[in-house]
Amino acid sequence: MLHLTLKEILNLEQRYRASLINSVLGFKSVNLVGTKSTKGNTNLAIFNSFFHLGANPPLIGFIMRPDTVDRNTLNNILETKEYTVNHITEDFYKKAHQTSAGYPSDVSEFNAVGLTEEYKNGSHAPFVKESNVQLSIELKDKVNIEINGTIMIIGEIKDIYIPENSIKEDGYLDLSALGTITNNGLDSYLNTSKIDRLSYAKTDEPLNSL
Repeated sequence: MLHLTLKEILNLEQRYRASLINSVLGFKSVNLVGTKSTKGNTNLAIFNSFFHLGANPPLIGFIMRPDTVDRNTLNNILETKEYTVNHITEDFYKKAHQTSAGYPSDVSEFNAVGLTEEYKNGSHAPFVKESNVQLSIELKDKVNIEINGTIMIIGEIKDIYIPENSIKEDGYLDLSALGTITNNGLDSYLNTSKIDRLSYAKTDEPLNSL
């Protein structure tokens, strides 16, 4: 088995190291974040750093790179306190990936990559119409992570938009059935197939497939 020490990792070429560390933890969710500036300029950016923080209240977080350069998504979120999170499917993953290009702030990634803005329930931030799972999020906190200069954005889910009859009786949402894709590293996209769904683990009962 190959063994890399911290010293060896830090000595790796920058892009090689970034690719390795971004893929070593396994598959991650990948989403498009939709925002709109106070001047009316829309922005769409792809992120694979989202995580669940709690269900009551429904909080999610994601990590942004240091704001040493202009970050349109970050600026818009801080200005308006609102953003959307949109799942990606095989139908438009290449367009989603293209949003990572460095477009200027006055160019909408929606227009640049060919995705469609959608507004619901009086939202200021745009949803991605092509997305099968759409979340409306309100900014709740911004945490500066001093160890590497990254920023954690914490938001509360205000609205969920999903296909009819997609939630199971117990609240479970089968994302593989909905076509949501996942991500490995910085540039690899994968579809998913459910292996199993197991019952709540108890010390005195065997596991059952649901």
